[in-house]
Amino acid sequence: MIDTAFVTSNIQDGIAEITFGTPKSNALPLHIMEELASTLLSVGEQDEVKAILLKSYGEKAFCAGASFDELLAVENLDSAKRFFSGFAKVLSAMKNCTKPIVVRVQGKVTGGGVGIVCAADYCLATEDAFLALTELNIGIGPFVISPVVERKIGISEMTAMSLDAEFRTPHWAVQNHIYQHIFPSVQVLDEYLHQFMKKLAQKSTKALCEIKKLSWKGTEYMDELMISRALISAELLLKPEARKSILSVREKLREKQGRE
Repeated sequence: MIDTAFVTSNIQDGIAEITFGTPKSNALPLHIMEELASTLLSVGEQDEVKAILLKSYGEKAFCAGASFDELLAVENLDSAKRFFSGFAKVLSAMKNCTKPIVVRVQGKVTGGGVGIVCAADYCLATEDAFLALTELNIGIGPFVISPVVERKIGISEMTAMSLDAEFRTPHWAVQNHIYQHIFPSVQVLDEYLHQFMKKLAQKSTKALCEIKKLSWKGTEYMDELMISRALISAELLLKPEARKSILSVREKLREKQGRE
């Protein structure tokens, strides 16, 4: 386990590799979301970059969504809205980045992490990469990320995921066009990824940029919509029942981690 949260980037042979990590299952605090968003946009502007590989730390959870500690530290509507707007910034950066973004998913994905994998231009995962929209369990909902999730799986499937909050299998994610391929292990995934990114690095930069632009055509409204949806989550977060639910879920997670 790592001690501190981080975002790193490295450019080599036309490929930018961006990695984020936090101590608690790669759950996202606001400062990491903001750093990740700015890194995606700045790296995407580099002429030498053909494509971006986005990954998270370790070989377990890909992303556990929002940081529970930070959710509990929120004291007013402005800070709550600012926190949820962090997810909007990350997803808008993924959408508006001029270069295609390939996302590597090595383990479970929950909450806002589902937004990240749905905002990928190409997504590869392991057989451990189950995913769930768990926001309702803590008294809120996937309001900020819903535009990008709906774009991938449709409103009916998104509504079902939001209401039952149950994990879907990686095979389900392939059938619903979230993952392009799944692999039996992280090692096999990384071997395939290495070759895939190497091939992308040999392609026309202009062609790759045009494919990215075409794939997001008609989504200009999403940036403003996601920011406005942050207010819904912010208002719900400040309700007493949400705080009680977050504390309960966090305690269960701590007990589970203590047994492992």
